[in-house]
Amino acid sequence: MGTTSQDLWLSIFVVAFSVIGLAFAAVQFKLIADIQIISSTDGASNGEAGRAGGDSEVTKRLKDISGAISTGADAFLHAEYLICVWFSIIFACIIFAFVSWGSTRVPGNSTTDGLIQGALTTVAFLLGAFTSMLSGWIGMKVAVFANVRTTIAAQKPGWTECFNTAFRAGGVMGFALTSLAILILYIALQLYKIQYPSSSEWFMVMEAISGYGLGGSSIAMFGRVGGGIYTKAADVGADLVGKVVHGIPEDDPRNPAVIADNVGDNVGDVAGMGADLFGSFAESTCAALVIASQADEVVDGIVKADYLYNYSWSAVLFPLVISATGLIICLLSSFVATHLLPVRKEKDVENALKIQLIVTTLAVIPVVFGLAHWFLPGTFSLSGVGSTVPQGTPDKAAGAIVAGALGGLIIGLITEFYTSHSFKPVREVANACKTGAATNIIYGLALGYKSCIIPVFILAIVIFIGFYTLNMYGVALAAIGMLVTLATGLTIDAYGPVCDNAGGIAEMALQDYPEVREKTDALDAAGNTTAAIGKGFAIGSAALVSLALYGAFAVRIGIRNGVNILSPVTFAFLLIGSNLPYWFSALTMKSVGTAAMQMVMEVERQFREQPQLLNEGTTLRPDYTRCVDISTKAALKEMVPPAALVMLSPLIAGTFFGKYAVAGVLTGGLVSGVQLAVSMSNTGGAWDNAKKYIEKQSPEHELQGKGSDIHKAAVVGDTVGDPLKDTSGPSLNILMKLMAIISLVFAPYFLAINDGNGVFHQITESSVL
Repeated sequence: MGTTSQDLWLSIFVVAFSVIGLAFAAVQFKLIADIQIISSTDGASNGEAGRAGGDSEVTKRLKDISGAISTGADAFLHAEYLICVWFSIIFACIIFAFVSWGSTRVPGNSTTDGLIQGALTTVAFLLGAFTSMLSGWIGMKVAVFANVRTTIAAQKPGWTECFNTAFRAGGVMGFALTSLAILILYIALQLYKIQYPSSSEWFMVMEAISGYGLGGSSIAMFGRVGGGIYTKAADVGADLVGKVVHGIPEDDPRNPAVIADNVGDNVGDVAGMGADLFGSFAESTCAALVIASQADEVVDGIVKADYLYNYSWSAVLFPLVISATGLIICLLSSFVATHLLPVRKEKDVENALKIQLIVTTLAVIPVVFGLAHWFLPGTFSLSGVGSTVPQGTPDKAAGAIVAGALGGLIIGLITEFYTSHSFKPVREVANACKTGAATNIIYGLALGYKSCIIPVFILAIVIFIGFYTLNMYGVALAAIGMLVTLATGLTIDAYGPVCDNAGGIAEMALQDYPEVREKTDALDAAGNTTAAIGKGFAIGSAALVSLALYGAFAVRIGIRNGVNILSPVTFAFLLIGSNLPYWFSALTMKSVGTAAMQMVMEVERQFREQPQLLNEGTTLRPDYTRCVDISTKAALKEMVPPAALVMLSPLIAGTFFGKYAVAGVLTGGLVSGVQLAVSMSNTGGAWDNAKKYIEKQSPEHELQGKGSDIHKAAVVGDTVGDPLKDTSGPSLNILMKLMAIISLVFAPYFLAINDGNGVFHQITESSVL
């Protein structure tokens, strides 16, 4: 196929498929919007007139509660994004200054060339930041729009309607975010190509566009950390005072922190997760593009003419074709859950979500091989690390992508095994609660550490396959393969918080209809398991993305023969880098504890001043707004130090100690971060589902069910695990990725300081072996 024809097909695949994805998201939203917020209990209690008018007491409560959740989420996101906007403006100025200065000092570049490169990188950064904020906002708005409608659907007979409502809500976020990410990145690339039309200049396009990934990941850091602190401050505070001290059920309207808790599900698990996975997509794509466009002019005295960029624009942009096609595969696969194998009973819920992951992953495999042969040349060369030039073929490229896709699926299923109460590990944790909270904590920690073993081996195998086939480009393709089903992954991730909110609304507005809460609890329980799968998937992809970005950094900065970790400067900073995940986790965990203490004191104050709130059946309602304010202020204040730690670490290392110090920081952060993230997330997920497993049992069962001492021990574990699985663990994804993408974007700046050896070059040059 000719170059012109290939480029045309590239545009068709990327643009058309992205538009189809956006249209599908709009159709899903319309189906949700068709559900009116009118409780089906109205007809029974107030007659058909009440149903038609929609002004019954139950309907009014539904609207008031969902409105309060929406208002709280809007208020937090507005305050958080205001900080993000100011940060983006300030950091954009830093990027422009540093990248321009560094690019100007590249041999052969003029001052104008440096300024253009700095400006394009800055624009890409702002574009990525805007897309990340838009993605989080869309996800949050859809989640708070759909939660009450899921409650309404749960009042209807059967399971199909309520499951489909929550699933479609997740689909709106999944397909809208993925489509926007692909489309905006493609448009930016096409515009940047106008400035650098020659294929020999495309590496400058890709280096500038890496700012897109930096923008996405920077906002994701604030979204993940800020949203995580917000949601867990409210959740821990509500649990400690409500369930543990006063025996109030979860989501009981008498608890002042209950609205803040439900708001937190949206700003943390939806907006934060959306920004996180958008960052992974952008960064993995940028890493692959940078590596594909680089070249060493002379290798072993021979000028190589078969580098990938010498073939066609579409060959270099092959990763975008894969992502766009994955979007359509996810779209078609979604009909399996909603139409081909609809949910008709409780046990179908978890299977439907798991089948989605399996079907989309397996469907990708043959398509990837076909696309590789269509868009890639029969043989091609790549820049990489090591003494030889990697030689590629379409089958090698497809093999790396498939390895990543299958690796992600296996990690997800292993995560399910360790976090679902359908399997032995979580039931062991539940049984440990018989002897109190201490043994519950011990078993949960052991489970988290043990759950790292297989995922780490899988990641090692995927990395080996990717590197063996196509060097660092193969690792980047493996990361893209793990994210090729991103639309489905986001759909399942957003499904969980929607169901959680639906259950909370049911508890507060439909207390006389426990069967509705039972249904939403079942939906939420499946969502908890799939959320844990999503976190495992996100951590695995983050590790591959981080390594791919590390490879792009090494190629870009000229560390062609790799990094000698026995060099004093490298090993010293490797130790520092391996400490950063623990330092970061200490900050985020303490932030949750500090905010939760404020929440506990506020809830206790309201109970003390209004003791009638504790009376069962009371119509008195607490001051929800005060608790929302506490979570908001605490999250906004506490999210700054962890973000500063992550962003400043590679900049300080590179400025003062040079490129090998940065390499050490990236190596240490990746190696320790991935394992700490897996253990934290799985420990917290196991404690959560152990508690839910106990709650399902009757008082006659050996676990004694709700309200028993065994249940209280489980609640303690769940409360400890909340910040592990929803704040610190998931935020470590971004620590790994953000440090790597900052290093890549600021590579020209690092190189400009004493040839990449930093301000203290007399020390670093003499210590590099």
